[in-house]
Amino acid sequence: MRYLFTFILSLYFVSNIFGQSSPGLKISHLTGDFYIFTSYNSYKGTITPANGMYVVTNDGVMMIDAPRDTSQFQPLLDSIKVKHNKTVKIEIATHSHEDRAGGLDFLKNSGAKTFTTDQTDKILKESNKKRAEFTFKRDTTISLGQYELQTYYAGEGHTKDNIVVWFEKEKVLYGGCLVKSTDAKDLGNTQEANLTQWVKTINKIKQKFPNPSFVITGHQNWDHVDALDHTLNLLTNSMQ
Repeated sequence: MRYLFTFILSLYFVSNIFGQSSPGLKISHLTGDFYIFTSYNSYKGTITPANGMYVVTNDGVMMIDAPRDTSQFQPLLDSIKVKHNKTVKIEIATHSHEDRAGGLDFLKNSGAKTFTTDQTDKILKESNKKRAEFTFKRDTTISLGQYELQTYYAGEGHTKDNIVVWFEKEKVLYGGCLVKSTDAKDLGNTQEANLTQWVKTINKIKQKFPNPSFVITGHQNWDHVDALDHTLNLLTNSMQ
């Protein structure tokens, strides 16, 4: 009877997280074993959604970035466990900002192998922030189960250390905060941005991954493949 009660609570929890908005977390199916998680936090007094992604493999879950709202770290892991009966084995942060690298320590303590570039690690170290367990100097490939991700550093943009992640077979490009949503009216946080280089960086990404089926942005709506072009338009307008 106690097991049945726990099971019903778990079903209720998942039904209220997956595919529906909640004050803290939303999980949406992208394609196949790919899922987008969206958390919410305040930026300049406005509640702003931040996106991350996870992939369910035969050997566990690969996660890219972590929820912006730290209170949603455990609920995300719990929902993955209930929905997929898997745990997060690998997590990679795409740059040093809190909405990307803020979950490194939590995920590491939860048993995941955590990764950043050497460049991101240096920034985190200088800022006295928690760092990943593993780092890589050059673009690399990370595999888990039947899936393989490629990291790509095309240059400075939103930050000096921002990378993108590519899944070749599924043509999924995870752009993170380097790529702006088609809902975005401006470039958002540009305190560490290199606007001139950002244009070159986006063009290099377009050249390297010319026909993505999905382009996942760091914030706001993520379901338009022309987000790269929209980012270029925002950059052009900002420099006029």
